[in-house]
Amino acid sequence: MKLSLLILAALVPAIAAAQTPNFTISGKIGNFNKPAKIYLDYSADGSGKSDSCELVNGRFKFTGYIANIASARMTLSREGIRDKEIYGAGGLGDVIYPNFGKENILINSADSLYNAKWTGSKVYDESIAFIKAVGPPVMTIHHNANATLTRATPEQKNDTLFFKALDKKVTAMQASRRAAILTFAAKNPNSYFAMHSLSEANYGTKPEVILAAFNKMSEKLRLSYDGQSLYKMLSADKVTALGATAPNFTQNDVDGKPVSLSDYKGKYVLVEFWASWCSPCRAESPNLLKQYAAFKEKGFEILGVSVDSDKGKWLDAIKKDGLTWTQVSDLKGWESEARKVYGISGVPANFLVSPEGKIVGAHLIGEKLNKKLAELMPD
Repeated sequence: MKLSLLILAALVPAIAAAQTPNFTISGKIGNFNKPAKIYLDYSADGSGKSDSCELVNGRFKFTGYIANIASARMTLSREGIRDKEIYGAGGLGDVIYPNFGKENILINSADSLYNAKWTGSKVYDESIAFIKAVGPPVMTIHHNANATLTRATPEQKNDTLFFKALDKKVTAMQASRRAAILTFAAKNPNSYFAMHSLSEANYGTKPEVILAAFNKMSEKLRLSYDGQSLYKMLSADKVTALGATAPNFTQNDVDGKPVSLSDYKGKYVLVEFWASWCSPCRAESPNLLKQYAAFKEKGFEILGVSVDSDKGKWLDAIKKDGLTWTQVSDLKGWESEARKVYGISGVPANFLVSPEGKIVGAHLIGEKLNKKLAELMPD
């Protein structure tokens, strides 16, 4: 017993030192005061945290600890309502998705977080240089598309050709970025952002192409947490290839009862990975509701798999979006066991499983899902 106490006592200083704050993000955004708040959600090496700070004459300050470069989401809500800014602003909320390191960072803007200037962060500067080289990230592409929709005339909003043209532009920009990521990675094997973004390039690209690019990255990056997570995802692509047997998993539903994918044998089931904090996921909800209503009587089901960690926010999102199909989650956030099994690198993502348990479709969003279901379950 005494030995155990001595060991515990010896560990306490080490644990305390490991959690000593090693980054600061402070600054001034306009002259906002209560109820205005800034929210910071960040993660590094599989560990995440959420924080918030009230603005006082526009000023704010965050401190915390990260093990490595952090991926973050910052939200400025003038009303002090985080979710409203993220989900209720039609994709035009004052939300940004920066990266930062163990640094003392200053942020300043006269009007918004979206237009803020960052100083003191080498990591942020490198991320901006990367963006300039490969093109805007997916969230910026969607933000700009939503801005275009907001500015559209009443005639344009009723013109299907207008929407098709905009969708074509968005798709082309995303494809161009994915190709540029591969080119950048080949020329910059020591770039954290190149390696980190290979998972994004994986969409629409053969896994062996991504794996070849990954193998040329530096050993330090390949052995990092993000590198190993990417490798597992690339390996999972073989497991989730079209025609493969869908990996079974079991997670609890909203009432705490275990639900397995194998429970759906005999039906077409869409395994839909999503999260309450994911704007594109929430934007897809109306289409899923429409397709569920249209094909449910023909034997179609949806199994929602959340990568949330906050049960309250998960349940609230289900209620707000009116989702009527079964929802499950192990509430481990991005460490979700089902996400790891399926190698999901981002949400929304889905897999369509046949009555025999085979994967017959993947990443079916919007019209792609509609066409696939009509093909498999015609009138």
